[in-house]
Amino acid sequence: MEDDAIRELLSRLARPNASGGKTIERAALLAEGVDFPEVIAWIDAHDGKPETIVAAPAGRGLHGGRINSGGPQRVPLRYVLPASAFA
Repeated sequence: MEDDAIRELLSRLARPNASGGKTIERAALLAEGVDFPEVIAWIDAHDGKPETIVAAPAGRGLHGGRINSGGPQRVPLRYVLPASAFA
């Protein structure tokens, strides 16, 4: 994909966030059927960051220990892009 095509795609799918940039859902990118690794590389090249996953405190109910056991790293659900990525 070309640079302008990726920028247009992200402008269409992303929503504003509190930092003045935009947030794009991983699921929205996958649903578009685009070359996902190429789009993620573009996000990385334009100072985009995966959203930080905050772990819930352990010991929350019957299955709390299993859910928050520090198992395999989860993939980020969203990516945060600065406003400069769309300029």
